[in-house]
Amino acid sequence: MALTNTTLRYGSVTRGFHWLTALLVLTLIPVAIIAEELPYETSEQLARKAWLFSLHKTLGITVFFVALLRIVWAISQPKPAPLHADRKFETLLAETAHWLLYGSLVLSPLSGWIHHASTSGFAPIWWPFGQSLPLVPKSEYVAAVTGGLHWVFGVVMIFTLLAHIAGALKHHLIDKDATLRRMLGRPADIPALIPTSHGAAPILCAITIWAGTLAMGSVLSVYSEESETVASASLEDVVSEWTVQNGEIAITVTQFGSEVTGRFADWTASIDYDDNVMTGPAGSVAAVISIGSLTLGSVTDQAMGPDFFDTSTYPTATYTADLIKGVDGFTAEGMLTIKDQSAPLSMPFSLLIEGDSAQMLASLTLDRRTFGIGDNMDDESSLAFDVGVDITLVATRAESSD
Repeated sequence: MALTNTTLRYGSVTRGFHWLTALLVLTLIPVAIIAEELPYETSEQLARKAWLFSLHKTLGITVFFVALLRIVWAISQPKPAPLHADRKFETLLAETAHWLLYGSLVLSPLSGWIHHASTSGFAPIWWPFGQSLPLVPKSEYVAAVTGGLHWVFGVVMIFTLLAHIAGALKHHLIDKDATLRRMLGRPADIPALIPTSHGAAPILCAITIWAGTLAMGSVLSVYSEESETVASASLEDVVSEWTVQNGEIAITVTQFGSEVTGRFADWTASIDYDDNVMTGPAGSVAAVISIGSLTLGSVTDQAMGPDFFDTSTYPTATYTADLIKGVDGFTAEGMLTIKDQSAPLSMPFSLLIEGDSAQMLASLTLDRRTFGIGDNMDDESSLAFDVGVDITLVATRAESSD
């Protein structure tokens, strides 16, 4: 059998691309649907869900590159003439479907890939080239938009694929012609066909359908962040000797071997510190953190749930400590309370004071099990026990009332 196409038949390369693509797509679609519905309440369930999503993503990347090769090959080959060129409307529908499928096979995996690269956490792609993409930032906005586009392109792919299959069966079972057999490589004798020119109408129809579905996606708000709404505790303003001007409390968890970093957007700290003390107790700090203000990549909603921070029941965490000035540095000695679980915490930190401005830096590691976070995740291959915490803040001394 010839490798290349003729005006009557498809070559073996074209047929190979066709059936390889069909196998990949008809595998990755149900895999995604099943993975989406699976629970993730235990380590085993989360590992199973992540495995299926990794399979879906990896197959999607494979489809993307296969589709590019298929398109390049198709451009270089003659296209076999339709068996029923006299059926103008039917031919228009068939060619429009082909354009929609070609577009879906590129745009759906590409948008999914960008969504993956812009999001931190969860299921990795199985390949050695990393999880990021050039020029794609870690961004909730980018992730939301591309996630919506991936859904829209996927819906178009599914409906077009169903129409394509229905058309092939119609030709085979009702018309009883060689359309399907021609792609199987076992066509009966085909009479001489008149080559037809391929106008712009199918492309314009495909573009119109794309525009309509993208607009419908906007109406359905699929391009916006769909995270569950979490009530973030409203924190009272604090007045202390030192007033925090800006800062950050960041945490880093390790999920399936990959680090995911998140930040608390809302927290307060009441700080009293006497920089004239040479050694020993020099002040105190009382910090309150609004847990619901945490963003943690693709696992934010999971982190807010009852098996983890349980934000609806425990909206805040607190840390109260004495500030100790030592010969070699500074330490905060106090108690950290999360989910009503309190544990002593000694936190070394660096402190630089210049006039009435102070900059503080601290890095430490906590064991999530100490506070009953993720007790259902007892396998570190799914979620590591250690959680990194990085704190930075800049504070200014309050003006004296004297």
